[in-house]
Amino acid sequence: MKNTGINRVFLIVLDSFGIGAAPDAAEFGDAATCSTLRSVTESGLFPARNLRDLGLYNIDGVDCGRSYYDPAGAYARLRELSRGKDTTIGHWEMAGIVRSEPLPTYPDGFPADVIAQLEAAFGRKILCNKPYSGTQVIHDYGREHEETGALIVYTSADSVLQIAAHEDCVPVEQLYAYCRKAREIMCGAHAVGRIIARPFVGAYPNYERTPRRHDFSLEPTGETILDALKHAGKDVIGVGKISDIFAGRGLTRSLGVNESNTDGMRKTISLVDEDFTGLAYINLVDGDMIYGHRRDVEGYAHAMQEFDDWLGTFLPRMRESDVLMITADHGCDPGAAGTDHTREYVPLLVYGAYIAPHSLGTYPTFAMIGASIADMFDVPLTTKGESFLPSILI
Repeated sequence: MKNTGINRVFLIVLDSFGIGAAPDAAEFGDAATCSTLRSVTESGLFPARNLRDLGLYNIDGVDCGRSYYDPAGAYARLRELSRGKDTTIGHWEMAGIVRSEPLPTYPDGFPADVIAQLEAAFGRKILCNKPYSGTQVIHDYGREHEETGALIVYTSADSVLQIAAHEDCVPVEQLYAYCRKAREIMCGAHAVGRIIARPFVGAYPNYERTPRRHDFSLEPTGETILDALKHAGKDVIGVGKISDIFAGRGLTRSLGVNESNTDGMRKTISLVDEDFTGLAYINLVDGDMIYGHRRDVEGYAHAMQEFDDWLGTFLPRMRESDVLMITADHGCDPGAAGTDHTREYVPLLVYGAYIAPHSLGTYPTFAMIGASIADMFDVPLTTKGESFLPSILI
C-alpha cells in the first residue's frame, strides 16, 4: 500500500496492561478470570475517559467498564501467538517476530554449572539463585551481600537472570560490567531474554531499588519492523526500555530509560513538535514494574489514570499525518494470586486523522502491529501478522 499520507507513528506500550485471560492462560499457570483491565477498572479509580472514548471498553471480550457509543479510534483485541508472557517476547512479537519455542526459564534456579561459570567470571560468590520478588530478595539477602560482597542472583517466571547489588558495595558501572559478562555466558540453551542489573541503596531493612536498572537483552532472532524502517531510511526512536529490549538494534535514536511513566510521557510529548518520519516506539513500565508485580491495584489504577489524563494533552497536539497506537505486551493482573505476569489478550487502539473508527475484532497475533506499520510506510517485512490498515484507512 503506497501514499497513505502517514508520516509518523507513535506506538505506546502500556507494559502489562492486559484485558483478559487468553484461551491458553492455564498452560501458563494463570486463572481463566485474570484481567488486568478489570482489576484496575473495578477499583473505581480509573475513569479512563480518553481511553474509553478511543474504544477501550468496546473491544471484543472486555467485560468491565462502559462501552462508548461513538469511539474515536479503531480498536482490536490481540492474542499472543508466541510461547511466552514476558516483555521481550511481547515486544518482539508486535515488531514481527513470532517464537514457537519459549525462551528458557528457571523455576528451580540456574543449574550448578551455570552458577560456577558466573562466579568465575565475576570473581564473587552468588547468593539466592531462586525465583524471587525483586523487592523481597534485597530485603532477605541485602545484609549478607553487604557483609560478604557476594552478588544476589535471582530469576522469576520470566526468561531473566537478575543481578542485585548495593551501590555502595558495587558501583553501578561495575554491576553493568557483570551483566555483560553474564550475557556472554547465557547463550545457546541458556539464552535468557534479559540480563537485568538491579542496583539498590539504603540500609536494612529499608533498602530501595534505584532507577539505574538496565536490561541487557538477547538480540532479536529475526528481522523486526525497527530493522525494516531503518533500512528504508526512516527514523526509529526508542523511549524507555525499547533500546534494551531490542539490544539497540533497528533504532536510529534512543531517549533512554525512563525514570518513571511521567518522565516517559514528557519525552514522548516532546517528540510531537519534532520533525521526523517514521516510528516513535514507547514503553511505559510503571504499571508492571512498580504495581503489577506487587499486586497493588490502587497504584496500578493511579498509574493508568495518569496516562489517560496525559492523553488529553497529547491527542490535540497530533499532526494530521500522525497515527497513535496504544497496546500492551502481556498482563500482570494486580488482582491475581502470585506476583508474576499473566497470560492475557492485549488491547490495540489506533487513532489519527487517516484512521476510520472501526471494530477490528480479535486478531491471532501481536505481529499485526508490525505488519500494519510496515504497510503504513510501504516497507517490506516478513511476519506471520497481517496488516489491518486496509480495513481502517480513510
